[in-house]
Amino acid sequence: MRTEPKPSRLDRIFARLDREPERPVLDVPRMTRHRVVLFGATLAFYLTIVLAVALTSWLVRFDWQAMLFRPYQQWPEIHAFLDYWVVLGQRGPTAVMVTAWLGWRSWRQHTLRPLLAFGAAVLLLNITVAVVKYGLGRSGPHYATDIGSNEMWHWFQAGSDIFPSGHTANAVVTWGILSYLAATPRARRWLSALSAVVSLSVGLTTVYLGTHWLSDVVLGWAAGLLILLALPWFEPLVARAEAEIFDLRDRWRSRRAAPATVPATPVEVPVALKPRTSAQDEPAAPEPVSTAPSPVSAVSTAPEPVSTVSMAPEPVCTAQEPVSTAQDNPVSTAHTPKALHLAPGPHTARSDRTPVTPVGSRRPPQADRVTRGTTTSAHPIAGG
Repeated sequence: MRTEPKPSRLDRIFARLDREPERPVLDVPRMTRHRVVLFGATLAFYLTIVLAVALTSWLVRFDWQAMLFRPYQQWPEIHAFLDYWVVLGQRGPTAVMVTAWLGWRSWRQHTLRPLLAFGAAVLLLNITVAVVKYGLGRSGPHYATDIGSNEMWHWFQAGSDIFPSGHTANAVVTWGILSYLAATPRARRWLSALSAVVSLSVGLTTVYLGTHWLSDVVLGWAAGLLILLALPWFEPLVARAEAEIFDLRDRWRSRRAAPATVPATPVEVPVALKPRTSAQDEPAAPEPVSTAPSPVSAVSTAPEPVSTVSMAPEPVCTAQEPVSTAQDNPVSTAHTPKALHLAPGPHTARSDRTPVTPVGSRRPPQADRVTRGTTTSAHPIAGG
């Protein structure tokens, strides 16, 4: 008795996924009044932090106090764990993980919006954060030299690109995009809380390791939140890019499906033969045609009907009898005696034959006749 092989666990998982319906896609978020208010408040907070650091306010003094406290010396037992935890804010590893998840969602939902929205968010983050980093030129705690200073405008020194914190801003955008693209309201709430915890912990981890000031982390949180709040403004651009990509894919598929066009080659069309008038008639063999040049200057190319050859016996012509030609055709088309019975063969139209003129005189040779135009050496003498 034959038994079917038992499916493995992986086969059962894929079979269950195939039975699952496509998850519903929520409406594209719009820039509502509530979101506009949040965006304006966050932007004002962002500018306030920059101004407070530039003016060396109490926030700068608090930065120095946190740095001189040296948290990595106060709690050294968690140093090894936080060295790995801070990777959740690095751009490369987090982008790979989130892209893999959003790619799976795009494949299941047959849409490119998750991937395109994430790409737009990362592009905006890199542009805005990089401009502020290199524009302010603030040095990190490991490169600080003057205690109590804001360590800004050091454009040509090492480590002068830490304000705002790139790890913190990247953690906010990378993990916050999951809640922004959530398919259900419940998933959006859970993912929002998870992304907030991850981004806050990553920012504080950089302060613990001494790689960022506390004000860098605060400004990084504000920078990432601005990107997430501004994403609805770029949704029309994302939809247009998705439509163009799908249109390009459809054109490429139609081009591959279309058969390859082969250039037409000229084909010789055979000459149409006239049908036989009688089933009992048998075709005669083609007559040999001489290849001598014809003196006729022009020959009509219009097709003419070809008469069939009768197989009735005809009188045999002697060698002295000249070959007669057709009255309607001044050019001779045959030089073989009619008494010869040739093998049957297809007829050719008169227009396809090569006009031939017989060579030499048609008269039989005579011994006592002198060819015209020649002279004799002696004349006969008349009389006896």
